Amino acid sequence: MVMASPRVLKLADQIKTIVAEMLERRIKDPRLGFVTITDVRLTGDTREATVFYTVFGEDADWAATAAALESATGLLRSTVGKRLGLRYAPTLAFVPDAVPESARQIEELLAAARASDDEVAKRREGASYAGEADPYKRDDDDDAEA
Repeated sequence: MVMASPRVLKLADQIKTIVAEMLERRIKDPRLGFVTITDVRLTGDTREATVFYTVFGEDADWAATAAALESATGLLRSTVGKRLGLRYAPTLAFVPDAVPESARQIEELLAAARASDDEVAKRREGASYAGEADPYKRDDDDDAEA
């Protein structure tokens, strides 16, 4: 993976701020849910920006917000170009962020692992060894018997 230049990283951060402000103040689409811009990735030539977002709500809210973002892309792109003073305004592609879903899945797996550990601990409480406490034969024992 190639590291982006500091200029590209700064532009990506500015795009994130501009888009978030626009969604909060200027975009009045009723389909737009409670959306959070989580990240922006900008190509090295600053021609394409991928904007990652999350939406608080159900699947219907996600779909409605995706449609609202799609319809507002032109206005958002022109505003980004004007505010940044770039010769070419980057194209904006809105992508739902998978991090919250991944985090939820990890939390479920951790909960299942904790439950399994608790079950093993409960089984171990009244258990005893199947054989002797120390099943290994030692050379000292053979010398003591002789």
